[in-house]
Amino acid sequence: MNALAGRPVLEVENLTRHFITKGFFGREEHRVRAVDGVSFTVGAGETLGLVGESGSGKSTTGRLVLRLDDATAGRIHFEGQEITSLRRGQLRTMRRRMQVVFQDPYSSLNPRMRVGDAVAEPLEAHGIIKDKKARQEKVADLFQRVGLNPRFATRFPHEFSGGQRQRIGIARAIAVEPRLIVADEPITALDVSIQAQIVNLFMDLQEEMGVAYLFIAHDLAMVRHLCHRVAVMLRGRIVETAATEQLFADARHPYTQALISAMPIPDPDREQARQRIFYEAVTPPADARLQEVSPGHWVLDQA
Repeated sequence: MNALAGRPVLEVENLTRHFITKGFFGREEHRVRAVDGVSFTVGAGETLGLVGESGSGKSTTGRLVLRLDDATAGRIHFEGQEITSLRRGQLRTMRRRMQVVFQDPYSSLNPRMRVGDAVAEPLEAHGIIKDKKARQEKVADLFQRVGLNPRFATRFPHEFSGGQRQRIGIARAIAVEPRLIVADEPITALDVSIQAQIVNLFMDLQEEMGVAYLFIAHDLAMVRHLCHRVAVMLRGRIVETAATEQLFADARHPYTQALISAMPIPDPDREQARQRIFYEAVTPPADARLQEVSPGHWVLDQA
C-alpha cells in the first residue's frame, strides 16, 4: 500500500471551526472549539486515518474538508487549489473530484429512489454520461466493481442489508472517478463480520483507482489495517500523527497510548493480562504546538 509520489491531493492548514451561542443583545455566551487549528496532508493514493473519541472533532473536520460546513479560519488546498473561498458554482466542479461515504448506509440513500438511479445520479448531475443507456451500462459496471449483482439496480434501499447498502454508497462515490474520498466512519454501523469486507473493498478500489482516503474511524484495528498514516484528535486538536506502524509501536502522547491500550486482543490469555492505560482527557493548551520527535512523527507539546 505505498502512496503514490507527487504533491499532496489535500493540504489543510490551521483549520478551525468554532460554534458560538449568543445570549441577550447578541452577546457571545459560549464558544465551542469543535476544530481548533488542525493541519495535515493526504497524498495521492494515500489513506490518512483520523481517530479519536466521540466529540473530538473528526466528523466536523471531514465536513469542513468537503465544504459542507464553512471554516471559521484556516485554508484547504485541494489539488493545489485553495477551496475555502470558492462559491457554489466553483464548488460544484470541485466536488466531482471529492466524494464522501457516510456512516449510515441507509439514511444516505433516498428510500424512494431505485439504487441504480442513485448511483447514476452523479453521472447525470455532472454531465459525465448524458445517454441513459450508457449510464445504465456504467451503473452495471460499478455494481460489479463493488461486488453486487447488476440486476439489483432496480431494487430499493430497504431490500438490501447494511453491508450491501454501504457497497451501493461506495459505488455512488466512485462513479465520478474522484481523487479523494472522505469516509466518515463507514463501517461503524455494520456487523463485525461485514466490516472487514468493506475495508478490503476500500483497499482494492484504492489499488485500482489510485484514490486517496481521509478515513474517519473509531476502530483502531481497522485503521491499522487500512491506513498509511494516522492522526489522533482530542477536543478539536491533533495531538499526534505518524506513519501507522510507527504510531502503534511508539505512541508518545498519553491519549494515544490510552486509545491503543484499549484495543481488544483476540487471544483470551493475552486479553486477560492486558494493561489498560487511563488518561483523563483535557483540552490541550491553546499555545501547544506539534513537535517532531522523529522523522514524520509529530506529538503535541505537553508543556
